[in-house]
Amino acid sequence: MGQDLLDNLIDQTVVDYCKRKGVDVPESFGFEIIVTRDPSHGDFASNVAFKLAKLVHEKPALIADELVLIMEEGKALPKAEAIDRFQVAGGGFINFYMAKGSVAEVLLEVIRKGKEFGKSDFGKGVKVLLEFVSANPTGPLTIAHGRQAAIGDSLARILCKSGHEVITEYYLNDGGRQMGLLGASLWARYGQELGMDKALPEDGYQGAYLVDLAKKLIAEKNDSLLKETEEKAVEVCRVYAMEAMMADIRADLKTMRVSFDSYYSEQTLYKKGHVTKALDYLSEKKQLFEEDGALWFRSTDYGDDKDRVVRKSSGDFTYLAPDIAYHRQKFERGCNRLINLWGPDHHGYIARLKAACQALGYDASQVEIRIVQLTTLYRKGEPVRMSTRAGEFVTLRELYEEVGVDATRFFFIMRRVESHLDFDLDLARQKSQDNPVYYLQYAHARISGILRNAEQPVPAKADLKLLSSEEETNLIKVISEYPKAVVSASEFMEPYRVADYLRDLAVKFHKFYSLHRVLGDDPEVTKARLLLSEATRIVLKGGLEVLGISQPESM
Repeated sequence: MGQDLLDNLIDQTVVDYCKRKGVDVPESFGFEIIVTRDPSHGDFASNVAFKLAKLVHEKPALIADELVLIMEEGKALPKAEAIDRFQVAGGGFINFYMAKGSVAEVLLEVIRKGKEFGKSDFGKGVKVLLEFVSANPTGPLTIAHGRQAAIGDSLARILCKSGHEVITEYYLNDGGRQMGLLGASLWARYGQELGMDKALPEDGYQGAYLVDLAKKLIAEKNDSLLKETEEKAVEVCRVYAMEAMMADIRADLKTMRVSFDSYYSEQTLYKKGHVTKALDYLSEKKQLFEEDGALWFRSTDYGDDKDRVVRKSSGDFTYLAPDIAYHRQKFERGCNRLINLWGPDHHGYIARLKAACQALGYDASQVEIRIVQLTTLYRKGEPVRMSTRAGEFVTLRELYEEVGVDATRFFFIMRRVESHLDFDLDLARQKSQDNPVYYLQYAHARISGILRNAEQPVPAKADLKLLSSEEETNLIKVISEYPKAVVSASEFMEPYRVADYLRDLAVKFHKFYSLHRVLGDDPEVTKARLLLSEATRIVLKGGLEVLGISQPESM
């Protein structure tokens, strides 16, 4: 409640100040309110004077002095009595000292809203299509796919929490050369298992998982495929392998608590003529040209470093052609913000896709592509490859079976999306407070235990002025920051911001708990601290849910 009050007070003060200066407040004008860590600097601070300095061209310190005078004149504003005093500091920052107990009123809001606390309308009116993972169904999910899955699913939850309408989608690459190679590779393994001298195709899939799949295929069909033409046998193998791989992929995603609203098939783009229609549109706009028998897209007209082939001289489409059609379909479904999470091998693909969207008549800024960097696994301080029979990669399943789903998800998201991740397997397995996800879950379990042991229910209200110690005040301030942490993670598409926030919240709670008894001899203090504990639990539980992490009530 304290930050909401300050938002309204500063907004009104800025309007009054600008009227006195004879300038209009820009629609885009904004300022920040931060929670101070040092009590001598007040409870909150704002940089509004620095923001206004760019508008009126005066020194921030002078502006801050005028703003404080306006605010002091207007202390008759509703609930302004919750502010004890103002102070200009740091060359223009305004520090706010809140009246005793007023900061803690946010606890009542948390208790009242429950799991709804932290929701906002920040993204109201924005329809997001979030595409992530989209792994070719040519083998099991790797740890690289796993990091995309954890980040994408957490981001979807965060975007929903901040008021966006979100569609999550997996683009199923079920057409093209790679799927043909998969079918041919399984056909070769099928023949080998039946004693035939069959070589894997050049660039075929080497993974031992195809040997296992060939054995299953033989168990179902015996040697019946040998009686078919090779073309038909390869097609049967392609479909069989794709369906088996997708079943495994879906099973892994379900275990990782990742779900998609839709799986969009690449073959659909061809069957419904979307690829042809998209290229015809670009052709009508003079954005395609033929050269050396190939069809090219004039992507340099839109900032790409060179033009791109969309149809080879052989008549086969490149990867770009269906991608153009697919993103056109995204926009035609009414989405006005397209977010793609891609692996680092796709970095050079960004410019051409944005160029294509612009050529199709859409705003390229509505297409946001984040590169999810790779992960290195460490054991005993050394980089390792986990033992696997699946080929030259580490499977996601191996990882979550070793360290658990909670640790897998949390470790994957606790760094910036575009930062390389070092994943400490030993730390992830630890049942100690050194393990960050265990630390958060332990805080939730500890609070749940306190509430179970209390001889009374959590009160709907209490004397909040009794929560006056530094540890209590710091914990309350962090609780009040949760809605902004969610908005920040949504705005910058960075789930780690919620993870960092929760770690700070847990640290503040453990510090409070280590120095103050919740269930003490003073019944009024006990009521106030029970309310504080329950508010902490609600926020901690909500934050863990947003990250797809379980919230145990005992450990």
